This record gives sequence, structure tokens and C-alpha cells, in this order.
Amino acid sequence: MAKFVFVTGGVCSGLGKGITASSIALLLKAKGYKVFMQKFDPYMNVDPGTMSPIQHGEVFVTADGCETDLDLGHYERFIDEELNYTSNITNGKIYSSVIEKERRGDFLGATIQIVPHISNEIKNKIYEAAKTSEADIVITEIGGTVGDIESSVMMEALRQFRLEQGRENTLFVHTTLVPYLFGSNELKTKPTQNSVIELRRLGIQPDIIVTRAPLDLGNAIRAKIALFGSIPEKNIIEAKDVNNIYEIPINFHRQQIEDIILNQFGLKITKSNLTFWEDLLDKVNHLDQEIEIALVGKYVELEDAYLSVKEALKHAGYQFLTKVKINWVDSEKLEGSRVSLDEVFQHSSGILVPGGFGSRGIEGKILACQYAREHKIPYLGICLGMQIAVIEFARHVCGISDASSTEFDEACKSPVIDLMADQKSVVNKGGTLRLGNYPCQIKKGTLAYQDYQQDLILERHRHRYEFNNQYMEILKANGMVFSGINPDSGLVEIIELPKHPHFIACQFHPEFKSRPTKAHPLFVSFIESAIQYAKTENGKKTN
Repeated sequence: MAKFVFVTGGVCSGLGKGITASSIALLLKAKGYKVFMQKFDPYMNVDPGTMSPIQHGEVFVTADGCETDLDLGHYERFIDEELNYTSNITNGKIYSSVIEKERRGDFLGATIQIVPHISNEIKNKIYEAAKTSEADIVITEIGGTVGDIESSVMMEALRQFRLEQGRENTLFVHTTLVPYLFGSNELKTKPTQNSVIELRRLGIQPDIIVTRAPLDLGNAIRAKIALFGSIPEKNIIEAKDVNNIYEIPINFHRQQIEDIILNQFGLKITKSNLTFWEDLLDKVNHLDQEIEIALVGKYVELEDAYLSVKEALKHAGYQFLTKVKINWVDSEKLEGSRVSLDEVFQHSSGILVPGGFGSRGIEGKILACQYAREHKIPYLGICLGMQIAVIEFARHVCGISDASSTEFDEACKSPVIDLMADQKSVVNKGGTLRLGNYPCQIKKGTLAYQDYQQDLILERHRHRYEFNNQYMEILKANGMVFSGINPDSGLVEIIELPKHPHFIACQFHPEFKSRPTKAHPLFVSFIESAIQYAKTENGKKTN
């Protein structure tokens, strides 16, 4: 029988529930236990697939093709485990499932109510995750803040869950804010007290309180929170602000949070194996050089829209003890006639064009790609970034001046990028993209093969348009190499330009498989080339 940890949040959003949940999972895994993670989001969307990145950040995609909240990216990066469709549950999914059952007559004429039907469905999703994963411990994060009307039924379901499973099988971790008032120069516990009171009103008593604060609490503050929270002082875990999120698990480990959890569950406390994570922190804290990478997108005002790409760049940098500074470039602003690309990219040692949808900012991305190709700057294109590379090459090298994508212009005469055949009859936008793992056969003797060192790979996708194979021969004749092909559909997965120091682009999203302790090979190769480019350019400037 699995044990269950529930992570809730109080006071305000953005306190780091996802990082807290991820850190707990990592520490329990380091004790030898099999863990599984899931996120409950209280919004009514079925999934975040149709939500704007400006509102919600990136959409993370699991191996089985589920579009999920970005916190699942944190989960996978911390525990290095592939999650699945049971890991991301929303109110939209819950209500849709219950209504489908009602329409089928599954409830035998009963009146459908929030309690018990919706609350039962929520509990079923937790049990399903435990059963399908066969995990020893399931960690479930509840999105939003305690007291939100949207999450009230989820909290009720958790109250019932503890009643069913008992305290020996369930544990509640509540994250709160302990603000520092500069006027009086003191930490204030009242927000935490009120948050715990609100949680109790819902029938839930926290077992551990994780406090987010800018500095150490001190004994008096810890004692006060423990008293009002009705928990032992050792169960107050301090989440002090840190320079790097990967320090948080070690911080929690020093406070023995995993031992507190295992004690409550009556599970054996084994020795932790955290050498791999301590080695990571040693690298992170001793980065001895810095390079700049230009990330060219249309959502750059919200960095979370490209969260996994940002983290994947950092991971690759760690391998070379190099800090990666990102030059956030708004692709729309590149389209103005007065913009100097030399000035925009003057300090950048690599240019990356990530995924995206729609026509806004496309011409700016094409200009950035052209600049990288012509100035021999390392280039990495991801999903749309590959399609941009194809369009730019077709226009400026192959002489196909009107080359474009039917995504941007349905009537374009030279659609080098076109809607996938199986997407032409799709009506609903949600959950209908080409999603999840697909195979890719890599051609030997290419940069892609040099990076992966294997013939067949599996990578995660999220797109509706693809390279139009009718244009393959003309692009080949002008020097483009198609180094990765889907063996089943013939879909182009990777392109590259061998006469360029480092120019490669892929249809899939490699950032979803990058880990802080195991950087993705395409990012490693890209950063290595960028470091070499920086040294060469600095040498030219010195001479």
C-alpha cells in the first residue's frame, strides 16, 4: 500500500510548492524509496494546452503525450523519472469525467453533487496514480492557495482521503510566507498563523510547515509558529531564499524533512545517497566562466514561457563549469528597420529559437536565424525554430523567395512547412497536436549522430505543422542535411548545415528531457560550440 504526501500553499502563490514537492521526492528517492508525483490544478481548463504562455508559462509534455503544468518539469528534473497522464489533474478533467459518467448513466439515476461525486473522482485520481506507478510514496501538489474557491473541493477530497487512510498513511506539508517588515526590522508570523487557521477550517491539520523567508527564523519565531500550528518545532522546515533552486533539497535534508515523513509513515529510515546532488552543487557553485546565449522568442517578457529551455541551457553549462547568461530577445522588435542585429547579438555566442505558435514575430525569428547562419554563430532551433531555419534557408539560399508555412499564410505558394496530414481534419485545438514520444532514426556521420552517439532515439513532440518533404531535394542540393527522420512516417526530425561551425535544429523538444545532473546532448553540443565561438571571437578582438 502506497503512502501519500500532500503539499498545499498558503498566504500567496509563488512560494515554491512545486520545488518543495520536488525536493521531498528527491530526498525520499535518495533513501531508496520509489516515488511518483502529481499536480492538481484548480482551473477549469482540461489541461494547459490551449492557455497562453503569458498567463501560465510553458506547457510541459510528458513522454505519453500529456500536456501539463510547468511544475511537472521541475518534478522530472529533480527526480529524473518520466511522469505520465496521471500526474496532471485539473478541475476541468475532473468535472468532464464526472459529466461523461453521468451521461452514460453510470450513476444509476442519482443526483450528481460536488460531494460525493466530484470529491470521489478527485480521490480516484490519487489512487490511480498510486496503482499505475506502483510507487512506495506518492507526492501530490495542490495548485493555488488555501482559501481559493476553485480549490475548495480538492481540499475537501483530501480531508476525506486522510479519514479513509489515516495519519500513518497520509502527511500534509503546508508552505507559507513569513515576510520581513523593514520598517520594524522583524519577521511576521501572522500570515502563517492565518493560513493554518484557514487550512483547519477545511478540516486539515498540517504535519509539516515549510516557511518561505528571506533569512533565518530564529528560535523564538520557530517556537511561535509551532505553537500556533500545533506541531513539534522540528516539523518547522525553513525554506530560506537561495541563489539556486538546486540547493533546496540539501537545505531540507539538513533539517531532516525526509526522516520526519518516514517516521510518520512507519517506514525504515535508510542512509541517504545524495552524492550525485552534492556533486551537482559543487559544479554550480564553482562556475569559472560565463557566456551569453540569445533566446529569440515572442513571450520573453515572461521567462517561465521558456522555463525548460532556460534550465536546459544551464544544465549544459554546468558540464563546462560555465554560467549561461540569457539575452532575452523579443522577435517582434527585430522586425523594425532601425534595429541593428549587430548590436542585438554583439555579446551573444549562440542563438536559439525555441518553439511557439502563430505568425506574430515570425519575420524577426527568420532574421535572427539568417544572422546566425551568415555570421557563423552557433544556432539551435527547437520545433518552430527548426521550421524557421527551413524557411530562412529556402528563401535566402535556395532562392524560393515566397517560402513560408501554411500556419502563417494558408495561401502561400511555396509551403515548405505544412499542416500534418493527420491534423487536417482536426476541429478542436486542445490535446490534438502531435504529442509525446516519437522515434527518430539518425544518419551516421552527422552532427546529430556525433551528439547522440546512437542510431535511434525517442524525443517528445508538440506541434501541428511539419517539414514538407516535396522540398527535400532542392534543399539537399543546396547543402541542407536531413540528419534525423521518423522511421515510421518519414517526418523530418532534425536538419543541419555541415558547412557551418554549429547549425542544427529539431522538430521535437529536447529541453523536456534535460536534467541538471544529465544535460541533453543537443544542448551540450550547442553550449560547447558557443564556448569555442566566444574564445575565438575574444581572440579576434584581442588581436
